[in-house]
Amino acid sequence: MKISKLAATTARRLFGLCQTGGRLDDAKLRVTVARLIESQPRDYRAVLAALHRLTRLDMERRKLTVESAVEIDDATRQRVLAGLARSYGTDLVVQYQINPALLGGLRIRVGNDVFDGSVQGRLTRLANSF
Repeated sequence: MKISKLAATTARRLFGLCQTGGRLDDAKLRVTVARLIESQPRDYRAVLAALHRLTRLDMERRKLTVESAVEIDDATRQRVLAGLARSYGTDLVVQYQINPALLGGLRIRVGNDVFDGSVQGRLTRLANSF
């Protein structure tokens, strides 16, 4: 669905108003969406679609996936989470996965950022350098 520039601008402004301290505030977002649906201004469906897209992108930015070849202990999990919380904030949604194909090390994905410290990643980079 293609939306107008006015609807996209309105959605960005509303999204900005729904943030507190640089983070999305769920209560403000709910009130904003409810008022938007209640008042039904011109092209409000396009504004809602753009607002939904911005919210989805913000949620994906806060998603943290940690892959390891074997199960990692709680102390290591806390250390990894503490290090990433300094850079990305404390409201990360964490998911741990076991991927035996990594052979060793960790692969961490935060939103679109990937930190690959796995043996498989190193071997792939070495093979690509030849």
